[in-house]
Order: sequence, then structure tokens, then C-alpha cells
Amino acid sequence: MPQGKKLRRVRPIYGGEERLEDATPYALHLASGKQAKIEIFGNEIIEKRVKACANSGRVYLPPEWIGHKVKIIRID
Repeated sequence: MPQGKKLRRVRPIYGGEERLEDATPYALHLASGKQAKIEIFGNEIIEKRVKACANSGRVYLPPEWIGHKVKIIRID
């Protein structure tokens, strides 16, 4: 085990064996400046730039997507 790596014990909800996994939050791995391979399944993909909006960002999506679940991945 790499020195300094934190592990946490995970118990599955519906049976199965207890296991140890990396306790470092996923966001910290990405915030470290390293890119990660992310594999997802979906129906459509749109690439857009985030626009400034007050003190946050905004991405406009097609009206047909209203009510559907989306995932946003920062790629640069």
C-alpha cells in the first residue's frame, strides 16, 4: 500500500463482502491537475463553453432536455 494513502472500510448495503477503498474524495484526485478517464453511457452529447452568470457559471441546453438527467464533465 502506498505510504500516506487513506483507506476506508465499505460495507455493501445488500450483502456481499466488506472491502477497503481509497478514502480520498474523487474531486481531490481531479483537482490535483491530473486528468482522469471517465466512462459514461448516454443518448446525446453537446460540447459547449460555460458562460459567466453573476458569481457562477451557466450552460444552456436544448429545451427537449428539460426534465432529463444530465452529467457535466469539465474537459479543460
